[in-house]
Order: sequence, then structure tokens, then C-alpha cells
Amino acid sequence: MTPGEKERYSRQILFPSIGEQGQEKIRNASVCIVGCGALGSFQAEALARAGIGRLRLIDRDYVDITNLQRQWLFSEADAAEETPKAIAAVNRIAQINRHVVIEPFVADLTPSNAEDLLPGSDLILDGTDNFETRYLINDTSVKSGIPWIHGAAVGSYGIVMPVVPGR
Repeated sequence: MTPGEKERYSRQILFPSIGEQGQEKIRNASVCIVGCGALGSFQAEALARAGIGRLRLIDRDYVDITNLQRQWLFSEADAAEETPKAIAAVNRIAQINRHVVIEPFVADLTPSNAEDLLPGSDLILDGTDNFETRYLINDTSVKSGIPWIHGAAVGSYGIVMPVVPGR
């Protein structure tokens, strides 16, 4: 870790549950986020701020004015230009942490592309809003041996369920 990185992440390094070794793991980790809506955009920004090494973002949707009160990565300009969420997320994350390698995919996650898009990450985060895609994430996760975290925010509550294949 460079001296600049040690300074930037000093508060995380001082936190006993992370420390310098944990920060190195974060820096070397790769996370795939499926869905860049309310949950996925928050996850992407939080991981970028924490110093994640690589993010793969998969979302087929475009930014709309109705997204702005809950989808933190996006701006009025993104909505006016109808920017794809994965691309708008890349643009914003680059302003937050230029060291994060970001791979955007403006696409639906489908049975024909899941095995190309999901493997290669250490963790998959579910930021979707439909069961069909969640089942597909699960099937690919189990086949590839990649853990994934199901998350959902509905109304005023949220749920989370980690899935570790083989456990």
C-alpha cells in the first residue's frame, strides 16, 4: 500500500476489524453488482469509498428524474440525458475514487450472458428488484462457487441474506 493509500484509508486501517491487512484485501477484491438502482448505487459508492479494487456493474436501465431521491450516484444531468445507469455510475465513481477499476455493462443479466458476466469476481451483490434475476444469480453463483448477497429495500425496511455456495 502506498503512503497516499495509507493516509486515505487511515480510519479504516485504525479500525481493528479491518486493519492494514483487511484494507489490502479490500484493495485486491473484485465485486460484481447486479442492478444500479437504490441499493446497487449505494453499494457501489460505499465500496468505491472503501477502496475496492474492481467493480463490475451490470444494469440495463437509464437514469430517470424519479430515481434521484433514492439513487445516490446519479444527477439531474444524468436524468436529462437519459444516461445508462452503469455509465453514470462509472462517471460518478471516477470522481470519488479514481483508483477503482470499473467495468460497466449496459445489459440485462440473462441465462445467455450470466456465465460471462458474473464469474471473475470475489463476490456478487444483488441490487435487483425481481426474482427471476435473483434465481439466475444464485444458479451462476453456485455453479461458479462465488458467494453472493441478496439484498432488498422495500418501503421503510431492508433485508439481507448472504449465500455461500456449499454452506
